Amino acid sequence: MIPKVAQYHLTANTTTNPHILLPSIIPCTHFSSKSSLSRPIIHTITQLFNPPPRIRRAKQYPSCRFSFRPLATATTTSQVDVELGNNVSKPFPAEVSRTVMELSSVGTLSTLTQQGWPLGIGVRFAVDPEGTPILCFNNINNDYASSTDTRSTLHVQLEQCGVRTPQCTIQGSLEKPQDIMVLKKLQSIWRKRFEEEVADDLLYVVAVERVLQIDDFMEDGTWVSPSDYKLANPDPLRDFSEKIVDEINTHNMEDIRRFCNVYADLNFQVSDAKVVWVDRLGFDMRISCPEKEVYEVRIPFPREVTDEKGAKSSFNCMSQLAWEVEKSYHAPDFNKVKQLKKITTR
Repeated sequence: MIPKVAQYHLTANTTTNPHILLPSIIPCTHFSSKSSLSRPIIHTITQLFNPPPRIRRAKQYPSCRFSFRPLATATTTSQVDVELGNNVSKPFPAEVSRTVMELSSVGTLSTLTQQGWPLGIGVRFAVDPEGTPILCFNNINNDYASSTDTRSTLHVQLEQCGVRTPQCTIQGSLEKPQDIMVLKKLQSIWRKRFEEEVADDLLYVVAVERVLQIDDFMEDGTWVSPSDYKLANPDPLRDFSEKIVDEINTHNMEDIRRFCNVYADLNFQVSDAKVVWVDRLGFDMRISCPEKEVYEVRIPFPREVTDEKGAKSSFNCMSQLAWEVEKSYHAPDFNKVKQLKKITTR
């Protein structure tokens, strides 16, 4: 007998038995019908998780092989690179820094005045393809940029889901480009970012010398070399992550709680949970326990995703498997995530 899952849309599985219905864990009304979620789930599972030729079944319900490696112990808040198969399951600090800079357009520029005092002002900025910040000073604060000491820092923050604020601080020298072709490229980047024209004599750049990436307030940071920063790519999901997180937290809270029980090895009951951010390698969750303590746990995707469609499909498959494990239709043949990071700032 097929279990009743009233809150889920049921999709017919035409690849195995036309009389068997599979629950589509993400309601089709919340995600675009053009995505792969509208196809029979067994197709999505097979393509995304790449199971062995023979698909394992439990109680006649098609399922997929799915395995995690536990996260490395995060005893400090500095970046820890964790492996899932042959891939890391968390973006490198350089990639996080590039993502923060790409998604932000305002920051705090600090430099030394001619009197020797450090001074920070709010600025708008754009970035070139290598992540170099481009600034524009008007005639009033142009004197601010004409200090003989060009050492400066640009501090940028990105709020995520209202509970986490990753930060990127770039140390470098404030320089005024002289090459006409370079200035034209900078003008083009500025125009694309802010849809406004700017005089070339007002444009400056911060020549990157090193970068400090911090995951959140009151946490340790990781220094990134200028070469690693310039060679890194911003996360491909950056423009969709906030939208995906909002949809999941609004429509799929039951799945999120199920993820805590199935994919994480917790020794306490979860009183509240929400997704904070999603990237190409997985997603971060904030969970609370009845004792009012808050933790962050990283749940990796089974494999890397590169676009919004892939992220939603991956989440859908993970929800399907978690539901099967919870209902004992599938054995939990994967390692649960064991390490948590305790949050003390909120």
